[in-house]
Amino acid sequence: MLIGIMSDTHDNLPAIRKAVEFFNERNVDLVIHAGDYIAPFVARELGKLKAPLRGVFGNNDGERDGLRKALGIEDELIEVEADGMKIAVTHGTNEVLVKALAYSKLYDVVIVGHTHRYEIREVGRTILVNPGEVCGYLTGVKSVALLDTRKRVVEIFNIETGELLGAMSV
Repeated sequence: MLIGIMSDTHDNLPAIRKAVEFFNERNVDLVIHAGDYIAPFVARELGKLKAPLRGVFGNNDGERDGLRKALGIEDELIEVEADGMKIAVTHGTNEVLVKALAYSKLYDVVIVGHTHRYEIREVGRTILVNPGEVCGYLTGVKSVALLDTRKRVVEIFNIETGELLGAMSV
């Protein structure tokens, strides 16, 4: 399964459109959003995804009822299973929770956002993935990640240039 991973879209509709195009061009099977959509009107662009969307709330998602209705956002923490891999998704605001998930040995991958900085690193036997920010507001880099559960590889890409920013085997 090819999973698209995004976070911190912060209402930037042109950037969201680019991320959606990136995922659709690669025929991802699922898109995971690690929070900070901000407002329900982002559903116009996210609704153009060919793949289903699953996501969590971020600390800036104040209009939760609207986001729940527009996008089906579930909670602040979700689990996804794909090709035998267990994945936990949370926004990453609570660093204690992130460490607990990573060191629990229950998950192969833990996906977070919040810092707006892309990162792939090992924490114990778990891979921690932060796709960075789609919006590009803090770092100037608009990035997303791809997780190939069959090849067991995660890669981070700049959605404006297509440049590979980092990769790691899971």
